[in-house]
Amino acid sequence: MDWTDKIRLRNLRMVLTLAETGNMSHSATLLNTTQPGLSKALKDLEDDVGLPLFERLARGLRPTPFGDTLIEHAQRIEAQLDIARDELGAMRAGSRGLVVIGTSGAASAETVPVAVLKLLECMPKAQVKLVESTMDRLMTQLDRSELDIVVGRSAPELQSEQMRTESLYSEPIHFVARPNHPLLMLDQIEWRNLHDYRWVIWPRGTPIRHALDTALVAAGCMAPTGSIESNSIILNLTLLNNSDTIAVASHRTARRLEAMGALGIIPLQLAGFGSISMYWRDDALRRTAVKTMLECLRSTSSV
Repeated sequence: MDWTDKIRLRNLRMVLTLAETGNMSHSATLLNTTQPGLSKALKDLEDDVGLPLFERLARGLRPTPFGDTLIEHAQRIEAQLDIARDELGAMRAGSRGLVVIGTSGAASAETVPVAVLKLLECMPKAQVKLVESTMDRLMTQLDRSELDIVVGRSAPELQSEQMRTESLYSEPIHFVARPNHPLLMLDQIEWRNLHDYRWVIWPRGTPIRHALDTALVAAGCMAPTGSIESNSIILNLTLLNNSDTIAVASHRTARRLEAMGALGIIPLQLAGFGSISMYWRDDALRRTAVKTMLECLRSTSSV
């Protein structure tokens, strides 16, 4: 008999829990069983598979390469079951579709929320879940089927073979500050004027930081010492609106926040550009809400 015919969900949960804790006793508590019972269950699974899944070390357990492979598949299976549970729950509540979207800060202020509103115009009973994080975490979640779509900086180095990608747009960046900031009162802005104030900059590896670094090289300038590093739009807005600090934002985000009266765009032309892409897996396209959301992202980005 093939070992996959004998495996049960409890076996996969056991493997995932052991991988997370690396400790037999702690895992037994989380799984509501005894340590001897858990040890026997792991040995039985390894006997069925015919391969060692964990190394027994003095300080706990460590997955073998075989275990790492099974853990990766178990994570995908668990994620798919979570999606099935949520989608059936949404249908029970009257919804006609579910889409789970991950977004980085570069796309969370304008592109993704506007596209979500378009989706809800097309599918009023759709259910949407939004997750904001860094691109490396989001792409890992997408690879594990925990997300349907990821929107953020173009990151081919993070893309797996199972993912599809499409570039949505490239856009310039702007320096921004609170409304009525002293810089906004000047008739002409030069780089030296910016160094009179503290900067809030995005972390290295983010599209806005890359675009800023490109602009600084083109201008022959450097960011001032004592800058604050943050990848949170909410934190950045609070910092800007309660001080004379300045920051960098992508064009669409800056334009939207200026229209809301939350920020002002400092009139200094920058050479840097940021590129935004969306990522998905082919298996997610079987769901209408996912296909429709991709179309909404395309139409939002073309504006």
